[in-house]
Amino acid sequence: MHEIEWKISDTPVPYEEALAEMEARAAAIREGTASELVWLLEHPPLYTAGTSAKIEDLVQPDKFPVYDAGRGGQYTYHGPGQRIAYVLLDLKKRGSDIRAFVQDMEKWVIDVLDQYQIKGEIREGRVGVWIQNGSREDKIAAIGVRVRKWVSFHGISINVEPDLSHYDGIVPCGISEHGVTSLVNQGIPVTLPEFDIELRESFEKVFLKYGEMGKIIL
Repeated sequence: MHEIEWKISDTPVPYEEALAEMEARAAAIREGTASELVWLLEHPPLYTAGTSAKIEDLVQPDKFPVYDAGRGGQYTYHGPGQRIAYVLLDLKKRGSDIRAFVQDMEKWVIDVLDQYQIKGEIREGRVGVWIQNGSREDKIAAIGVRVRKWVSFHGISINVEPDLSHYDGIVPCGISEHGVTSLVNQGIPVTLPEFDIELRESFEKVFLKYGEMGKIIL
């Protein structure tokens, strides 16, 4: 049995600061000098470019700062009202199976949405978690992970109550024919502290098969 630390940042964390902290923590996990980590946070409004980002999908390059994320995927938005969970786990303790890890991340998002009676779905060829929103499909959560020497970092972002107009500066994840939505946009009034409780409970359900134990640092 091993321990996973849970950390919650109450104020938006600058993106470069978060990247540096993730890099340092991932290295320490590989060296066995730090526990694994799930870090819940927000960022100030910004865009991130994944390794597959196309410059033409950055529609308004001056709208917000743009950062090279170093993760998979294309352009995405981060900002207040969006719950980000950076997940730093040692995958060697979990069968060294990256595909299974990504599938578990998807299950985690879908399970937490289910607690709010929102049916999250995966679509072939489309990264993230989607919901049926009337006659169209909208994205409610992004998944972007990176694995280096079997330690994961980056993670998920779920739209709780962000300003959805902030997505106008990019083609989110390179997909223009679908929109974006949030829990509040779907009529689900929820605060981030309330949402964090569901995130943790759903995480434990999905990853319990590995026998994790954890603690929360406030």
